[in-house]
Amino acid sequence: MTEYTATIGLEVHVQLKTRSKMFCSCAVEYGAEPNTNVCPVCMGMPGALPVMNEEALRLTALAGLMLGCEIAPVCKFDRKNYFYPDMPKNYQISQYDLPFCLGGTVPLHDLAYPKDAQKTIATKDKMIRLVRIHLEEDVAKSFHMETATGIDFNRAGTPLLEIVGEPDISSPEEAFAYLTVLQQVMIYGGISDADMEKGQLRCDVNVSVRPVGTEKLGTKIEIKNLNSISGVRRGLAYEIPRQIAILRAGGTLEQETRRWDDTRGETALMRIKESAHDYRYFPDPDLLPVRTESLVAAARARQPELPWDKRARFVADYGVSDYDAAVLANDLDLASYFETAAKGAKKPKSVANWILNDLLSSLSAASLGIAECPIAPEALDELANLIESGAISSKQGKEVFAEMFASGKPAARIVAEKGLQQVSDTDAIGGLADEVIAANPGPVADYKSGKTSALNFLKGQLMKLSKGKANPAMAGEILEKKLQ
Repeated sequence: MTEYTATIGLEVHVQLKTRSKMFCSCAVEYGAEPNTNVCPVCMGMPGALPVMNEEALRLTALAGLMLGCEIAPVCKFDRKNYFYPDMPKNYQISQYDLPFCLGGTVPLHDLAYPKDAQKTIATKDKMIRLVRIHLEEDVAKSFHMETATGIDFNRAGTPLLEIVGEPDISSPEEAFAYLTVLQQVMIYGGISDADMEKGQLRCDVNVSVRPVGTEKLGTKIEIKNLNSISGVRRGLAYEIPRQIAILRAGGTLEQETRRWDDTRGETALMRIKESAHDYRYFPDPDLLPVRTESLVAAARARQPELPWDKRARFVADYGVSDYDAAVLANDLDLASYFETAAKGAKKPKSVANWILNDLLSSLSAASLGIAECPIAPEALDELANLIESGAISSKQGKEVFAEMFASGKPAARIVAEKGLQQVSDTDAIGGLADEVIAANPGPVADYKSGKTSALNFLKGQLMKLSKGKANPAMAGEILEKKLQ
């Protein structure tokens, strides 16, 4: 049976994080009353002239820098002409032959893949090449009802990046990882909130299949209406086998656009595409070409640490594992929390362990995000240091942590209120050891006859006698010395 391979290319649209639209002063505001953030410019009224949003230009330059693109010294805006209800001017201001950014790459890493695919990654540290990044204005939003369609023009004119990738992706899991990394970069740079549920990051997928060993690409089919990163994975996981089944049955594929139905879990035909649509691009006569030198300089000054650089630094500076660093750096707020907590810690790895093993699970159980965490990062640092210094035991630390999460009180205060201070005084523990040895002649004899497990019993008796306050390590050492 012929084996097939998939070729996937993604076109990702990202709404920029600006206060106003691309070519007018109307507010960018998610959830506003429909058709309230509009004006003659974004509604395409005769005689209304566009004015560029400089912050949108700077954010585009920043996106290009973060993704390693070549930023053109001069770019220009063009009119992409088509008639559709969501485009009030009957053209979209976009970029054609002189886009803002060319080239660049998106590096995939293990934790960007779905959890169930992280142990079976086909190509480790794969780099997905970019074709271009260009800046345009968003269109309005259509609401399809039972007998009518409504249009909300609030979104029309919002600054929008189009990030076009090379067809380097070969599986649904790689597509998932690519979008995850892109989303992370946009959030790290403050370029966009990139929330797919709010339409701030949207994706069109082009996918084809061909027999393994052949060079010529198969017939390209576009999938639309993919509203989540997991939805992109599911859509491709359905579409690729569908195409392969048709070819294996002796059928042929036509270039077409299909719609993903997330409820039914399948794609459905929207329209046949015989050839690329002719948008009749021409330079926008109302907008001058843009020299980008000063924009790039401004963007470079605000360029943040890249996610993959942060992961490497966490390993080098804080002694955490590669996996821990990847989890901590995966979310910008979580990375900031960890770094604040770890700066004053005697052992930063302990802080990382508390975050990854206790804090995240507690936040999840309480349906809270790291920004809503009831434990300040400095307070977690204090807890870790109390344990490292021997003031309280690890077991007591769990009790203190639970109280900190419930009440927001600092660790030292909880330790004092509950009387949990660990006893690390040699003489005090020595006195308790003497009492335990005198009260348990049988286990003492067992230990002296070579039954080493008896020491654990004696140590347990000492901890019980101290009401759990004795330093466990010291208790074991002192008992062992006294029994020699």
